[in-house]
Amino acid sequence: MTLLQETSGTLVNIATVLLGSSIGMALRGRLPPRITLAVMQAIGLVTLFIGIDNALDLTRVSRPPGIILGLMALALGGALGEWWRLDDALEAIGDRLKRRFRGQGRFTEGFVAATLLFCVGPLTLIGSIQNGLSGDPSFLLLKAALDGFSSLALATTFGFGVVFSVLVLAVYQGGLSLAAGVFASLVPDPAHDPRVLLVNGVGGLLIVALGLGLLDIKRVRTAALLPALLLVVAFYYVGQLFS
Repeated sequence: MTLLQETSGTLVNIATVLLGSSIGMALRGRLPPRITLAVMQAIGLVTLFIGIDNALDLTRVSRPPGIILGLMALALGGALGEWWRLDDALEAIGDRLKRRFRGQGRFTEGFVAATLLFCVGPLTLIGSIQNGLSGDPSFLLLKAALDGFSSLALATTFGFGVVFSVLVLAVYQGGLSLAAGVFASLVPDPAHDPRVLLVNGVGGLLIVALGLGLLDIKRVRTAALLPALLLVVAFYYVGQLFS
């Protein structure tokens, strides 16, 4: 396969985010605050639904129990993430971009929220692996449509910061697709592989946390929990040794 075939889904995803963000910024300030609030509440509710739906993947792993593995990974991952100050680091990137491009208002908040929403989730993982292994971008095309609408809604509230999430999207999602061929023998069936299910489940809980923030219910330092995505797989392997 060519490089274009392996990353076609990511390229379309980047295009939809840029388009959605552009439309959102064009509408920003032209809509009554109550409409903007309604849009953000809608995207927050859908984010919660997507997160809960994907978090249930933890229940599909029984040996060892996925919920226990997820809890352990989130607890230790959160401790490591705070120790490494990952949330602060991501916000610092947003602040630097804000100063460099003279962003206004909630630039950093938009960058962080969009980056997490677009990069943490099962469609990102499974879609990137599928695209890289077989050249089939169908999952990523679905994700691209969802991200396009989400970026429009986010940009009406947060503005220019949402656009810069495509930088992380390109590196992370595109990198997963390119690396998928190397690990083809390790993940022959990503949709049913317990390791992928565990990562999806933990990712779903991170998306739930993001949804709570979008709804102004509770701001969770979601980026600090990102190490859990790797730890849950490590705990799975350890659990296999004793099961």
